[in-house]
Amino acid sequence: MKKILPLLLSLCLLLTGCGQAAPEQEPGRLRIVTTVFPAYDFARAAAGALADVELLLPPGTESHSYEPTPADILAVQDCDLFIYLGGESDEWVETILDAVEPRGEQLRMIDCVPLLEEELVEGMQAEIGHDHEHGHDEEEHSHGEGEVTGLDEHVWTDPANAAAITRTIGERLSALDEVHGDTYRSAAEDYADKLEGLDREFTEFFAEDRGPMVFGDRFPLRYFAAAYGVEYYAAFPGCGTQTEPSAATVAFLTEKVRREQLPVVWYIEFSNHLVADSIAEAAGAETALFHTCHNVSRRELENGATYVSLMEGNLKTLQMHMEN
Repeated sequence: MKKILPLLLSLCLLLTGCGQAAPEQEPGRLRIVTTVFPAYDFARAAAGALADVELLLPPGTESHSYEPTPADILAVQDCDLFIYLGGESDEWVETILDAVEPRGEQLRMIDCVPLLEEELVEGMQAEIGHDHEHGHDEEEHSHGEGEVTGLDEHVWTDPANAAAITRTIGERLSALDEVHGDTYRSAAEDYADKLEGLDREFTEFFAEDRGPMVFGDRFPLRYFAAAYGVEYYAAFPGCGTQTEPSAATVAFLTEKVRREQLPVVWYIEFSNHLVADSIAEAAGAETALFHTCHNVSRRELENGATYVSLMEGNLKTLQMHMEN
C-alpha cells in the first residue's frame, strides 16, 4: 500500500489537472462517500432518498487489504461528506486527505463514541508491532490476559454505538442541507431507535450467563463483548493479519471448549473458518458464523442487507446455539 498509494495520488492529481470530471450529480443533492459497510448503512438510513451514498470497500473484501483506485480517490475529493472509520485499517485515508484537498467535509466514526483499548486475552496470539502492512517483519507470541495494544477501532459492533453514530450522521447531513434538516434528523432517529431495540434484545439475551464465546478467528467484537459482558477467547485480535495460529493457541482454545462444554466455535464473515473447524472437530462442537457487519458479500448487498438485519441474524444464531 505504501508503495502504490503515492503513484495513485500522482495519477489523480494529473487527472484533476487535466480536467477529469467527477460523475454528474443532480443539483442540490448531497453525495456521501463511505469506506466500510456500517458507515454506508447508517448514512443511507439517515439520507433516505435525498442523497447519493457510495460504498468504497468492494463487497466481499477486507478493509485491511483494500487499495483505493484512482476513481475512489477522486470520489473522496469530490463528495460533500466523507465518512470513514479512522482506525489503523484505513490509514490510507489520512494520506489521501492530506494530498487531494477534498472540497467536502469528513466524519470519523471513532470520534462519535468513547473508545476502548484492544485487548489481548489469555491464549490469544498476536503480532509485535503490527501496523496492518504486510511488508514488515513480524514476530508471533502469546499474551497474558488483559494486555492491551492500543485503541480498538471496531466501534460499530455495539448497537448502542451504532445508534450514536447514526444520529451524528443525521446532524451532519442536516447542517449540509438545512432545507431538509428535519427529514435527515427524523430518518436518523428512526434508524437509531431500531438499533437501540437491538441493544435491548442483546442485553436481555446476555442477562443470563451464557458462558464464554470461543472464536477460532480474529475477534473484532471488543465493543460488543464489553456492552453485554461477554467473556471471550479467540485466536487473534481484531486487527490481526495472521491466519495460521500456533499449536499452543489451537490447543488452548480446544481445551477451553472442552472444559466449558461449549456447543459452538465461532468464526467471522469471509473467513475460511479452517481454524474454527479444527477446534470444533477436536472438541466435539459445532461451528457458526457471527457477522461483524464490517463488510457484506455482493449477494447480501443486492438482497438489501442492513446492519439491523445482520445483527438480528446474529441474535437468532446465538439463541439457536447458546440458549439452555
